[in-house]
Amino acid sequence: MAENARQDLKEGLVLYNTENNAGLRDAWNTIQKEWKCCGVTKPDDWSKPVPIHLEEKQNKNKIFMNASLINSKVFCVQGCYDKVEQWVDDNKHLLGTIAMCVLVIQLLGMAFSMTLYQQIHRAGKKYEA
Repeated sequence: MAENARQDLKEGLVLYNTENNAGLRDAWNTIQKEWKCCGVTKPDDWSKPVPIHLEEKQNKNKIFMNASLINSKVFCVQGCYDKVEQWVDDNKHLLGTIAMCVLVIQLLGMAFSMTLYQQIHRAGKKYEA
């Protein structure tokens, strides 16, 4: 499953520079900027060269590429998939707690809806002539 997710994300990178994909482009830029990562598994995931046209700064020593800072000293080398996987692993107890709360709420909703259905069903039989 993890390999399928990586492959799907890499296929999404291919669509990065195509027309009508501003949402995808913005999502990748935001993810890479916030998580300080580049590409899916590594910067080389950006097929051939990393697209430079996004946010070129006037400073010749620094160029922001897809929200990853590149100069002679700074470069985001960790892939975003690994960063997200690490975050999920670090927060698995919180995520599990949230999932259990949602499960309990769903079960209570089902129980109340079954009770309501029974009440309506019983009330309907009393009015039969």
